[in-house]
Amino acid sequence: MSDAPTLGRPVKHSLTLRGHRTSVSLEAAFWQAFRQIAADQQQSLNDLAARIDAQRGDVGLASAIRVFVLTTLQAKSA
Repeated sequence: MSDAPTLGRPVKHSLTLRGHRTSVSLEAAFWQAFRQIAADQQQSLNDLAARIDAQRGDVGLASAIRVFVLTTLQAKSA
């Protein structure tokens, strides 16, 4: 048995980015952290996702959100 925490399978949620619907699959822990970051920044989830989308380049949106969540939490704990 592994000592690594189980993150579970990704869960798909719909977002609206600049008027267009899209689906993003993230693990529950990332959705929870992403929602908390949006609340902390007083932004809607859609607005925060659109901001990340505009800056992501060639990286997939789900990956960009995961990296955003990770770097935001690391900066918070530094």
